[in-house]
Amino acid sequence: MSKSFDFRRARPWEVALTAFALAAPLLLPLTANGDSGFIRKAVAQEMQQVDTSKLVSIGGALTEIIYALGEEGRLVARDSTSMYPEAAMQLPDVGYMRALSPEGVIAVNPTAILAVEGSGPADALAVLKSAGIPFETVPEGYDRAAILEKIDIVGKFLGVPEKAKELEAKVGAELDAAVAEAAKTPDAQRKRVLFVLSFQGGRVMAAGNKTAADGIIGLAGGINATDGTFEGYKPITDEAIVNAKPDVIMVMLRGGQGSTDEEILAHPAISVTPAAASKTVLRMDGQHLLGFGPRTASAITDLNKKLYGKAGNVSQ
Repeated sequence: MSKSFDFRRARPWEVALTAFALAAPLLLPLTANGDSGFIRKAVAQEMQQVDTSKLVSIGGALTEIIYALGEEGRLVARDSTSMYPEAAMQLPDVGYMRALSPEGVIAVNPTAILAVEGSGPADALAVLKSAGIPFETVPEGYDRAAILEKIDIVGKFLGVPEKAKELEAKVGAELDAAVAEAAKTPDAQRKRVLFVLSFQGGRVMAAGNKTAADGIIGLAGGINATDGTFEGYKPITDEAIVNAKPDVIMVMLRGGQGSTDEEILAHPAISVTPAAASKTVLRMDGQHLLGFGPRTASAITDLNKKLYGKAGNVSQ
């Protein structure tokens, strides 16, 4: 501009146009050459504006991720599924993730809440969200991509995206190695696994499609004996159990509670399956097996070894 601009005498549109022209050189470099770095930094800064200094973690995998990121100093409470690492057990317990009491969560005076998808009940979550506490829901999933997404979301919420990227790379490589090793099992030798969540009145509550049990069985080189005939955890008939022909009955360790191996194998339907013939009941730690967090690669390896490396009853 050859002459100085007199804002006092200019029309409104002239003022706006001139202001834009003066500001343009400052704005353009931020987005030139397709550079998304500025955008990523802006998003990270926005996430950091959330005060996560007093954090409640709801979901075992999320708590494990927070510890794996080295950010456990923020935690003021956890839910009852967050039992790893052992240090987490020293934190106040706000209850089971699917039966939360909003009063119990609010009592620890959190500045933010991180909860895995499926936490509840819905009315409890509504109370927590209406309390004005920043609340982040992390999608659940039962594969490699879901685990890495959890890490990414947690890292961004805590304002440590670079730490999250490092952890994603490490966990991703471990998962790839574990899955590749499990995939070496020939198709003809893959065992059919019936995951039993519980017995209710003599009926078996088993894992169907789109469950953590279904996901881990497949990743470890096994076959879910329910063959995708239903989704979720549901009671199945004796006829369905017989037709499933499981080679292995898998249950979670319950610290001395629950049915014994003998009781499981004596079930009328299970007693005529290949699993009963070989007396194969496999017990594993539920959080380790079904958590789908940073330790899932080791869960895949452990399950694969138990399925194919040792005959008869096995326990972790």
